[in-house]
Amino acid sequence: MTVGSIPAPKWLIKEANVTGYHPANHTGTLNKRLISQETVGAKHVEVLLGVIEKNQGALPHAHPGIEQVCYLLSGTARASVSGESADMVAGDCCFLPPDLPHSFVVTSDEPARVLVIYSPPYEESPERVIRHFPKD
Repeated sequence: MTVGSIPAPKWLIKEANVTGYHPANHTGTLNKRLISQETVGAKHVEVLLGVIEKNQGALPHAHPGIEQVCYLLSGTARASVSGESADMVAGDCCFLPPDLPHSFVVTSDEPARVLVIYSPPYEESPERVIRHFPKD
């Protein structure tokens, strides 16, 4: 890949060049894994860009031993952790502690864009998620 006439360095990831996927335990969500072992060799952090449709998002779940941060780039959403909910607007950031049930639902008419950071990486591994919590 090149930027202008200069080849892009391997550590620079362009959103347009990343293939999206629909994550498990989510509805109306398209994620792009920007920073990962596969993209840049990251071993201790993973960064995703999620685009989530109105009234859709992450169903209640938890990540054993994984910290998660969600930074809302556009739109509005409601985040819930252990039954406590808060409304978010663009520019808001929330921390989802390891092992605690959480959910994330878009409340804006337009799709929301959210930057998601996991440490250590989640990598969509089934053993790194606990599902089937009652809905918040």
